[in-house]
Amino acid sequence: MTTTDISGRSYLVYKVEFPKKSKLKEFEPDLIEDFLQAFAGNAGITLHAAAPYGRNTHHIIEGIFKALGRALRQAVTIDPRVKGVPSTKGKL
Repeated sequence: MTTTDISGRSYLVYKVEFPKKSKLKEFEPDLIEDFLQAFAGNAGITLHAAAPYGRNTHHIIEGIFKALGRALRQAVTIDPRVKGVPSTKGKL
């Protein structure tokens, strides 16, 4: 599961557990965290990614990226019911 906040402030929370000895051919799954850190930093977004369980490394990685795609789509979609920029600034 993932959540995003396109705020101009980059931050990554990464809580993903891969099965022991998980490797996809020559790809190290630990590189996913490095990629997401660079993605969040360069995009200026706050990104939370979590996959607390699973036994197939391929499916865990696939789920992270599918959830990220959906979260980004939702974050950039304009909701006609909301007027202005959704923000809690000055309200908390």
